[in-house]
Order: sequence, then structure tokens, then C-alpha cells
Amino acid sequence: MKTLNSLHPYTSAVLSRFRGRFPELYEKLPALVELTRLNRPIGIYLLLWPTISALWIAAEGVPDLSLLFIFLLGTAIMRSAGCCVNDFADYKIDSRVNRTQQRPLARGALRRQDAFYCFGALSSISFILVLFTNRETILLSFGAIALVAIYPFMKRYTNLPQLVLGVAFSWGILMAFTAQAGAIPQAAYLLFIGNVLWTVAYDTQYAMVDREFDIEIGVKSTAILFGDMDKTIVATLQVMFVISLWLAGRQLGMGTAYYLSLLVASGLLGYQQFLIRNRLPGPCFRAFLNNNWVGAVIFTGVILNYF
Repeated sequence: MKTLNSLHPYTSAVLSRFRGRFPELYEKLPALVELTRLNRPIGIYLLLWPTISALWIAAEGVPDLSLLFIFLLGTAIMRSAGCCVNDFADYKIDSRVNRTQQRPLARGALRRQDAFYCFGALSSISFILVLFTNRETILLSFGAIALVAIYPFMKRYTNLPQLVLGVAFSWGILMAFTAQAGAIPQAAYLLFIGNVLWTVAYDTQYAMVDREFDIEIGVKSTAILFGDMDKTIVATLQVMFVISLWLAGRQLGMGTAYYLSLLVASGLLGYQQFLIRNRLPGPCFRAFLNNNWVGAVIFTGVILNYF
């Protein structure tokens, strides 16, 4: 964190007062930022793009500003909550993997109970936000919290933890429709299924980075399950993702801008196949990060469709 002297006087005064009242929490703030991955927001983006795209579609244009605020903030908060419970579950595993050895729990900067309390606090804030929507969305929110809580433990019991993540990262699509439109149309389920397929594809790319470590320590993933067929299956999932969004677009009566965004997104997905061709960790991770642009491009197509 910046030193107090380098901050704006008002900010410095607020932080000084906070440090005086909560010295232990103040000292943990940098580690808490790392725990919630606010310094690495790629997960927020990947969760955000399909959720607000669904919100725009449900509104057939610009959604209610209050709902937009709720979903923007709620998405960031729940992704951070998911990171807390993920590190709570994986603190021993993280200490044995090169890429994750410096996470706060793995290196001892935070305790497991800190991660648990952080998850509880963030989940509570997110639920309070949902209370400002409607009954259907509130009921769906219980499923969202349950999915976030159980996902980190799935890699111990199933070879398809990415599928659970896919459902968790797609749940906001359904909530966006119930919050904005009060119902979930058939096209929304196509968007949901397509997003699940996309999430499994990009999280498999992510898992390919740590595959050798995961095999050594006994952690399960689709990257291990797919084996030598990983690139082919990821490509198939990506194709099915685009087809699902194309079919949803037909049902929704989307225009040229939307379909052009799918074309551009397809080009980006093809580039990802080029990156993972040799299964090297660095390029596989870049392929994973590139999915931020896939989501952004499709969201742009959705916005332009309503102009």
C-alpha cells in the first residue's frame, strides 16, 4: 500500500483513523486485496461480460440504472467472495504449486479464518444488493451462493470442476433476466448453456497451465481428463458456444452488429487455438486471458444492436 504521506490529505486522514481503530485489519489490507484478486480482475471481467450482456438483452436496450449498479457491484463482490472460499479450500494445494505459492494463505500472510470471514462478509453484502430486486432473483441468488461455495471443493471429487464453475459463472445470466424482465425466456437458456460451454473451454486453458503440478498432487481438472484431446475438445466447446449464441440471437431477433461480434469473437477463439497449440504454460495462460476480449466484443455487439 502507498504510504500515508503520499496520499491525498483527506484519504490519508481516513486511513489514519481506520488504522487507529482497526490496526490488525489495516495491516492485512494488502493481503486481503490479493485474497480477493482485486489486483487481478480478469475473473471479474469474465463473469461481468455475459451478465451485463444478458441484462441489456432482457431490457431490449439500456437496463434500469439501479439494476445495472446492482449487477456491476454484485458481480465484482461475488467473484471476490469466490476467490476467498477458493483459497480457503486450497491453502495446502497452493503452497505446492509454483504459480500459487505466494497467495496470502499459502505464504501465511492470512489465516484460513480470515478467508472464511471475508467470504461471509462479501456474500452478505451481495445478498443485501439482491434484496433490492425481486422475489425470483432473490430465490436464484441462493443457488449462486451455493455454487460459489462448493466449486473449490469439486476438484477433489470430480474430473469436471470446470463444469461447476461454468454453471456458477453463468448463473448471473438467469438472474439478470428475472431482475429486469421478471421471467426467463427460452433464448436465455441458450445464452446460459453457451456461457457454460465457453467457461469450461477457457478454464480448461487455465488448467493446462498447472496440469503437471495437478497430476503430481492429485487435483482433478478437465485438462487432465481430456488428455491429448484437450485442444480438440476446447475447440469443439468454443464452436458450440458460438452456435448457442447464434441460435439465441435468432430467437431474440438480433441484428447485424450482434452477428458481427460473434464473427470477431470466433476469430479471437481461433487465435487462442494457435496459442495453445504446443500446450506451453505461458501461451495457455495468454489464451485464457484473451477471453476477456471475447466477452467484451460480444457485449459491444449487444449494445450496438439496440442503437
